[in-house]
Amino acid sequence: MLQYIQESAAFLKDRGFDNPEIGIILGTGLGKLLEDVEIQSEVSYNHIPNFPTATVEFHKGKLIFGMLGGKKVMVMQGRFHIYEGYSLQDVTFPVRVMHELGIKKLLISNASGAVNLNFKKGEIMLIDDHINLQGSSPLAVRGIEKMGERFVDMSAPYDAEMNKAIEQIASEKNINLHKGVYASVVGPQLETRAEYRYLKIIGADAVGMSTVPEIIVANHLGLPVSAVSVLTDECDPDNLKPVDIPDILAMAAKAEPNMITLFTEVIKKL
Repeated sequence: MLQYIQESAAFLKDRGFDNPEIGIILGTGLGKLLEDVEIQSEVSYNHIPNFPTATVEFHKGKLIFGMLGGKKVMVMQGRFHIYEGYSLQDVTFPVRVMHELGIKKLLISNASGAVNLNFKKGEIMLIDDHINLQGSSPLAVRGIEKMGERFVDMSAPYDAEMNKAIEQIASEKNINLHKGVYASVVGPQLETRAEYRYLKIIGADAVGMSTVPEIIVANHLGLPVSAVSVLTDECDPDNLKPVDIPDILAMAAKAEPNMITLFTEVIKKL
């Protein structure tokens, strides 16, 4: 894997990805942040050696380098999921490449369902902790000790300093920002009524199909990371309606401006 990481990083360096400071992973329906990026270089995933290729129709599949908030940023427009048939090592490979290129902080966004019924669709949640329900770990691979500590501490996986800054910005900008626990499942099917009840019992405030693998690898790399969930639907098991993908994307678009404000302003402070 080390050789693959180095090959991908060398390819991107040759295409102008020059010492990025901050990595950003954009979730489902959350691509408009790029309108605020002064783009200097962009490469499709399928052109990068050893990179997976995004297969979800609303994930664009590009790696972008440019300036945002006075910082050099590297943005994943579209991410990978294990429900696409990828391994957890594939899903997290881009984080390792961004780290190899030099990023010092990582910001992640996702679209998720609100299990906590005090949270409403169209709102956003700062992830304070998570529950891994994906059945494995990106670190559960032979030779991982050559890349860092095998038994990674996860007592505080989300960077306290960045989270505090995000909360302060939300307060200053009058953004309704919830804070809670994110549960990551495999998907791609959505949850049953019984599963939503289970998630609530075990302490989840929101549920999605991504993010946790990248968080684990960021901690493995000693890379400070924060993540924000855009809440796109309400998961009330007693009033559950069939999934409506257009509505989920519409809710992502509704909440996206607040997510962009939080990311842009926190980048200025880093």
